[in-house]
Amino acid sequence: MPSDIDVSSLPAPAQKLLAPGAPLPMRLMAARGVVPGLKPVEIVQVLCVLAESDDPEIHKLANATLDKLPPPILAGALNGDLPGSAIDRIARAHPNDHEVLAALLRMPRIGRETLEHLARIADERAGELIATNEQLMLANPTVIEALYMNRNVRMSTADRLIELAVRNGVELAIPAYKEVAQAISNELVPEPTEEPTYDDLIFVEADRLATETGSLSEDEDTHELDEDGKEQVRSKFVPLHVLITQLTVTQKIRRAMLGSAAERLLLVRDSNRLVATAAVKSPLLRDAEAVQISASRSVSEDVLRILAQNREFVRHYQVKLNLVSNPRTPFTFAARLLPHLRDNDVRALAKSKNVSGAVAQAARQQLLRKQNKGG
Repeated sequence: MPSDIDVSSLPAPAQKLLAPGAPLPMRLMAARGVVPGLKPVEIVQVLCVLAESDDPEIHKLANATLDKLPPPILAGALNGDLPGSAIDRIARAHPNDHEVLAALLRMPRIGRETLEHLARIADERAGELIATNEQLMLANPTVIEALYMNRNVRMSTADRLIELAVRNGVELAIPAYKEVAQAISNELVPEPTEEPTYDDLIFVEADRLATETGSLSEDEDTHELDEDGKEQVRSKFVPLHVLITQLTVTQKIRRAMLGSAAERLLLVRDSNRLVATAAVKSPLLRDAEAVQISASRSVSEDVLRILAQNREFVRHYQVKLNLVSNPRTPFTFAARLLPHLRDNDVRALAKSKNVSGAVAQAARQQLLRKQNKGG
């Protein structure tokens, strides 16, 4: 039985059919939503109790009824005050039904887990409905996190939510939160609007173009070396790169975290430190991308430092080798990874003119120590 439904507070007919030993025909009828004398709010609560019945037939029938409540019962229940478990059950049965969602969001007993679920699956309009209640958002910061990480939610909505959190001193568990919070603080957040803004349209267009560009192969990068040894964007990715330059800093940060691998490999090279570091903090970053980033000599020291501190990625041998070999990697981190390299790679580093002098010297010293120890 749902812990927040008090059967003793329900009318006598409901208590009678939910009591142990109640006639099976009466319970089966109730599981179909037929309970004479009860209001819709009460019928829904009865169904929620029956949905957890040990009787397989009643359990199945009550759940089926909750999944597709008769319109009169649903409409009546949405105008009442439902307990949190009933709200959750209706919410999951009507994903992105905006009329149902709007009614549920007005209910005082809606729970955090329900809100989080709705935020994760929200379409654009549903995201707007959830985000409108600022008091609810501040009381449930994890819902802001879920909305921000939902790619269906408008960029302008995500910006407003982050601005709301920053303004009220709320810390969010979003990758690169410090970067996006700083960017939000530096930008003027537009007033709420019912229509998509220009920024929203650019954000959606970037998503479309990223999809058209296609997936990267395991060893493919968005950049290539020109005749002078400098990195330049490959022709395949130029249209996406051009569009990305039109995004605001906050849009770039959100795309860096939620976009495609191609977008991250473009944005990790962005001249804005907030954008570049957000890309390397993306929860979607994969080993193949880490290999490409660690080898790039156009990414910032900040990016390489963050990558070197990520235990998951430095387990990958090629990432370790690339970081030590990359002259832009801060020496402290390169020196920390050097002892974990194979001897033949250390010997190559000791002789290489493409690494920093400090790394080459450290490689020679490591070889000498091993030689002396062996002797």
